[in-house]
Amino acid sequence: MAIWQLHNHGVLEPGAVVAPKERLSWGKTIGLGAQHVVAMFGATFVFPLLMGLNPQLAVMMSGVATLIFLFLVKHRVPSYLGSSASFVGVATAIYAQGGRPDHVSGAMFWCGVLLVAAGLIIHYLGSGVIHRALPPVVTGAVVMLIGFNLAPVVAATYWPQDQWMATIVMVVVILLSVGLRGFPGRIAIFLSLIIGYLLSWLADVALGPITRVAADGTVTEALRVDWTKVHEAAWIGFPPVTDLANWTFGSPDNVVGFHLPNFNLGFALIAIPVVIALIAENTGHVKAVAEMTGDDLDPYMGRAIGADGLTSMISTFAGAGPTTTYAENIGVMASTRVYSTAAYVVAALVAIAFGFSPKFGAVISATPGGVLGGITVVLYGMIGLLGAKIWKENKVDFGNPINLVPIAAGIIIGVGNVSLDFGGEFSLGGIALGTIVTIVMYHVARAIAPAEMVAAAEGATIIVDAPGAYQTDEIPAVGVSAPSRRHRTRPEDSDGSE
Repeated sequence: MAIWQLHNHGVLEPGAVVAPKERLSWGKTIGLGAQHVVAMFGATFVFPLLMGLNPQLAVMMSGVATLIFLFLVKHRVPSYLGSSASFVGVATAIYAQGGRPDHVSGAMFWCGVLLVAAGLIIHYLGSGVIHRALPPVVTGAVVMLIGFNLAPVVAATYWPQDQWMATIVMVVVILLSVGLRGFPGRIAIFLSLIIGYLLSWLADVALGPITRVAADGTVTEALRVDWTKVHEAAWIGFPPVTDLANWTFGSPDNVVGFHLPNFNLGFALIAIPVVIALIAENTGHVKAVAEMTGDDLDPYMGRAIGADGLTSMISTFAGAGPTTTYAENIGVMASTRVYSTAAYVVAALVAIAFGFSPKFGAVISATPGGVLGGITVVLYGMIGLLGAKIWKENKVDFGNPINLVPIAAGIIIGVGNVSLDFGGEFSLGGIALGTIVTIVMYHVARAIAPAEMVAAAEGATIIVDAPGAYQTDEIPAVGVSAPSRRHRTRPEDSDGSE
């Protein structure tokens, strides 16, 4: 039996909705698939760059992950799975402690394992179990400290490479994000990267090379855009194999690609807190899709979260970054009202095809550091502010000491990279220690507080708006209130009522 039924003989009438298990003609479906590729493309290759991983391999594995996800959710939850921004801070922290790309993959692998476990728990016991352990005040704090923990990376790594180009690109990101409407606004970061790339090339032509200071203090003169490896790369072939023996943090000569994960307990503890953010991301995505399609997808919530965990395990085992459901592609569905998973299959196949072009990967890897600096200064701040968005929409009361005191401690530890040394080579710090303090001390404070204080601290359940990074004409942006898209995630509120 065919997966998709042909919608209305392939004709899309004005105002008509194409269901996930329907499709238009294959010509139109391929066109829609191309839109999904553009929507996911920018973030899917930018985040691996920031994590020191191979963007060509990440794009390829995103296609593989999407196909697996659609199969596991029985084509009921249309979604593209791409690289997750939540792990950028994890990679940076691991490199800062002397880790290599295989240590990054090994740490992220365990996040996939825990996400599978969370998916199983939600599938069989309901989402209430997770939300009692991780209420909005805790979830918001963890997302916030993950984002703001990245601030030193911008200041020390990307921004100094070309401060004026970084400033220009930052301005471009802000202007495009706010000024563009509709679908172009949803790919503002991608467009900013292209503009920054071109401006860097023009600056090389007009102004010549710039002075660069390497991680080891070496000072060199170099062009902003160096296409030496682009010219050397083949048009067709597999991503390279990581040269771990000669890998050096921050070196432009690094060869990163396929590699097996290297498991380290200390690095795993840095990565594990990100699972909380991924659960929130996936929950928001499924709820938003349910709102748009009119389907009851609560029975598929655990399946979707578990599927994302499994694809993250597969992707990291190959040496790419973990995956997550993409808010970017919700904008495409909202604007077209076509929710057919056939379009996502097309997008996945196109991504896999891109993954077989080393030339494509080399062009991406040659992105100037100043351009990444301008993008990350906005992007990292947006990640952190998503935590504040969770607090605001769930009406978290910080006048209550249960919410205020333990959360304050956890955030400062996470943002300030405060560490706790246990002797030897093992220590906890930054994101890991901040998350542990936030979760553990919140529940300790709640356990010892007077009953009336506990009752006052129990506000709304988690409210999830349709996720997205930029404001559009079709769907609310992050930080924009959307009462019509709010859902309570407790089992008793599964009908979506307020």
